[in-house]
This record gives sequence, C-alpha cells and structure tokens, in this order.
Amino acid sequence: MHIHYLINGLNGGGAAFPIPDLVALMREQGHTVRVIALMPQDRKSCARLDAAGVGWELIGDGPRDFFASARALLRILREDRPDLIWTSLTRATLFGQIAGCIRGIPVVSWQHNAFLKPWNRRLLRLSKKLTAYWVADSQTVARFAVEELGVAADKVDVWPLFRARTDKPLAQPCPPGSRFRIGSLGRLHPNKNFRHLVAAAALVRALRPELAAQIEFVIGGTGPEQPALAAQIAAAGLDNVKLAGFIDQPTEFLAGLHAYIQPSHHEGLCIAAHEAMQAALPIIATRVGELQRSVAPGATGYLCEVGDVAAMAAAIIELADDHARAAQLGAASRERVLNYFGEAEFRRAGIAALTRAAAVAGARRK
Repeated sequence: MHIHYLINGLNGGGAAFPIPDLVALMREQGHTVRVIALMPQDRKSCARLDAAGVGWELIGDGPRDFFASARALLRILREDRPDLIWTSLTRATLFGQIAGCIRGIPVVSWQHNAFLKPWNRRLLRLSKKLTAYWVADSQTVARFAVEELGVAADKVDVWPLFRARTDKPLAQPCPPGSRFRIGSLGRLHPNKNFRHLVAAAALVRALRPELAAQIEFVIGGTGPEQPALAAQIAAAGLDNVKLAGFIDQPTEFLAGLHAYIQPSHHEGLCIAAHEAMQAALPIIATRVGELQRSVAPGATGYLCEVGDVAAMAAAIIELADDHARAAQLGAASRERVLNYFGEAEFRRAGIAALTRAAAVAGARRK
C-alpha cells in the first residue's frame, strides 16, 4: 500500500513520538508512507523523525488554519492518490474522514485516548462510520472506542503504540546516603495534573521533613501550565522540586531516576509511564487508561485515585523509606512491561493491523 499518515502536529511526545517505530514496520511489510502534519505545534518531534529517516511535511499553520489545511490535503490526495489514509488524533481523523470521503480513499484511524472532550466525542460518534477500520493503542482505549464512541467491536483491533525494548538504559538502585530521585515526564498541561504531584511533595515534607530532605522531584516537559506550576512550587517553598524543561533523551532521563510518578486526570496508553517501567522503575500512577492494567499494585508499584494526594504522598514515603523495596518493584515493573509490550507483541499486533488495513484498501480497489 501507499499510505498517507495524517497527524495533528509535530509535538515532541504523545501520538507523534512512536511514528518512527510504526513507519519502520510499515516499510518492512512493503508499504510506503508519507507523513503529513496539519499543524506545527512545538515541532519537537521533527528531530526524532529526521533521525529515523521518516520524511514529513507540514500543510497548516495552526488550529485556526482549517480551510487552508483542508485545501492542501485535498490537493495532495488528488496528486498522489494513496491507497489508504491513516489518521491519528481527533482533528486529523476528522480531516482524513472528510477528505477520504471526497476523494474516495478508505480511512483507518487510531484511537489514542480513553477520554475525549464532549464536543470531540460527539463529532467522532457522528463520523465513526467514515473510518473503515479503527486501531486502538491499548485494550482500555479499544473498550472506550466501542462503549463511548459506538464503534462496532469487530471494526477495532489493538496495536500497542509502545514497543518495550531490552537495549535501553536501566535505572540503578538508590545508593545509601544519596537523594532518592522521583520524576515524571509529560506536557505541562492540566490533564497531566502535575499540580497534585507538587501538592504530594509538599505533604511529604509536612509529614516527614527529614525524609523529604533526601528526596528530589524532577518534572520533565514544557507547556501552558509551566508558570502556574513554578508559582505553586515557589509558594510552597519546595526547593526539592525542579521543572527540567523539555527532555530530548527520555530514556536517559528515566535511567537517572529511582521512581516514577504519573498523576494524570486521563490517559490512553501513556508511553512515558511504560518507558519508566522499561527502565526498571517502580510506578506511582493514577487509576486511569492502560495504567490501571499495566501497574500491578504491590508488585510493580502503586495505583491511586485521581486527586488522592494523600495516597500519592504515602506511596512516595514508602519508596523513599525502603530503597531495596523500590528496586525490587522496579525490576518486576520491567519484567511486566517486556512481557506485555515487547518486540514480539508489537510486531504481531502491527502486522495483523496492517494486514487488515491492506484488505480495506484492496476492497476499495475492487
């Protein structure tokens, strides 16, 4: 097949992050891929795409550049005539569905999140039949697509977007007398809920000031919440909480931690937390998205309800109090993620999805 892979934008994380792995498997299976972005966003995925030899093009200037982007996409489809449009995230999916309908090109769509804003959910419920085949990035998201978007169960399969690898750097147990480093990665956006991480750090200091002095919190990422988080940290006097900015080498960052925390309101798969498991880190996460399946409480980490700062603080204290226990949970975390999301599973699910997508494209050619 010749595939046009349509994405919202060129952000440094999220759905754009795994594109090199996806395109590599598509090419291995004999397909050609043209990556098209509707918006520049922060452009932080460009270097990763370039390094992987994935060509890409940008056809719009921003979220309000609707008509120019639509015209550019229709022109590209007319000139290049792909066999398939493969879309990612709501905006790209709606663009692809409409353009595919106009040009007579079938559409395959990713569903990445187990939560959508009400308006986006209504739009996708209305347009779902314009996508011939849906691919969810996790079991939790597949269930969301069926139950909340009304997608027929036989039209959705799971291809986990995360490929757990054994050649990435591993975190090491915290040496005696060293500061216990707890980190998190993600866009500084309200959904990631980093303000509760900061609140948990403040609660740890209030409950165990001597232990808090031996803990360092590091949040990697940029985004609209950065000023508010910096103000919250300053107001609480938390000199052990750092905003590290954009992290261009996430696996190396994670290998320098002793534990990982994901306090999100909502998630789909959540690649960053699974990368932390790959690095052999114990996980503290909210009970959202695929994290509620991947994290085994008491075996690989802790699950907390969204907004339960006290439970989060208690988990932090337990890990920082017992470095050997933290390392044990981290080792089990790595074993679990390699079993669930290893190379063999990534390839098996990906080849199955591509085979079904090729059948969709073939049906159109007939």
